[in-house]
Order: sequence, then structure tokens, then C-alpha cells
Amino acid sequence: MRKETKDMAKHKFQLEVPGGADRVLLHTCCAPCSSAIIECLMQHGVRPTIYYCNPNIYPREEYLIRKDECTRYALSLGLEIVDADYNHEAWLEAMRGLEQEPERGGRCLKCFRLRLLDTARYAHEHGFSLITTTLASSRWKSLDQINEAGRYAVSVYPDVIWWDQNWRKGGLSERRLAIIREYGFYNQQYCGCEFSMRASQAR
Repeated sequence: MRKETKDMAKHKFQLEVPGGADRVLLHTCCAPCSSAIIECLMQHGVRPTIYYCNPNIYPREEYLIRKDECTRYALSLGLEIVDADYNHEAWLEAMRGLEQEPERGGRCLKCFRLRLLDTARYAHEHGFSLITTTLASSRWKSLDQINEAGRYAVSVYPDVIWWDQNWRKGGLSERRLAIIREYGFYNQQYCGCEFSMRASQAR
């Protein structure tokens, strides 16, 4: 991306960072969703640390492919990526009884709460005052659910702030497509869990 284009994008979309923080713990679901967000944060003087916490992803091979793509992008920008433990069995147990919920239903909300609570815990233990998530960039997700989960997560850790930024605005969706092409990212065809895989296959 040329410097002039980057400058135009920066002036087009001004971030209001809570507390004027210059770093953030960014819960990241995949490289495509995170790419433009990370670039935008860095353009605005905010350094993200990538927190890859996605025990929902199935199968494990899919988890590893997505993690490797996130790692490739983070390292290309000189950023740190933290790999949370992958425990899909524990995630399944937490989702018990919600298997038949539709996308954007109760299962998704509980999944968001679980992952963002772990993000808030890590932030609390490692001195981050601010968290946000790339989940908020996807048109397939409910922003209301994501923000509800984020507020719940930080309620447990009062020293951590939830940043409820809508990452779909400011031309980020268009920039995301350009970065995907530039890096040749693996672009998954379903959200992550086996239930969303079945829904995607049905569609």
C-alpha cells in the first residue's frame, strides 16, 4: 500500500482509543479478519499484541492452519502473538445443550464469553488495560452479542477495559480483501466449530 493511500485511510477513519492507550490485547480469530484491523491500529499509533484463543475451531488441523496464518502475518509486522491453549473437548463441554442453536444464537454468545473472558484474564495478568476482538469485523457475527460478551469479560477484571469498536467501518472491509490477496491468506469457509461447519455445508 502506497504511503499516500495509507495516509488517506488514516485520515478517513480516526480511532478513539479508550484511555488514550498505545497498546491493546487483540483477540484474533483468523488472519483475514485481523489483517486490516492490525494495520489500522498500527497506523494510529496503537501496538496490538495478538491473542489467539479459539478452542472452538474444529478440527485441530483447521485450528493450526488459522494459527499459522495469524503467526505469519504478525511476524511480518514485528508483532507478538500469544497462542492460548487449544482444548476443544473443554469447549464442547461448555457448549453442552446448545448444539442445535442457530448461528447468532445462545451457543455463539456463550462461545464469545468464554474466549473473551480468557482474553481479559491474560490482559489482567500481563498488564494490558485494553482488549478488543477481530470477531467484530465479521458480518456473520452479532455485534450486540460480541459487545455483551466483552462487557461480561471485563466485569470480572475491573482493571481491563472493553473496547467496543465496530471494525466493519472506515473502509476496513475493503482493505481486508486487498491484504488477503497481497498475502495469499488461507480464507476459511466456515466460522470455526463443527456446528458452524454443518450450517455452512447446508447452505
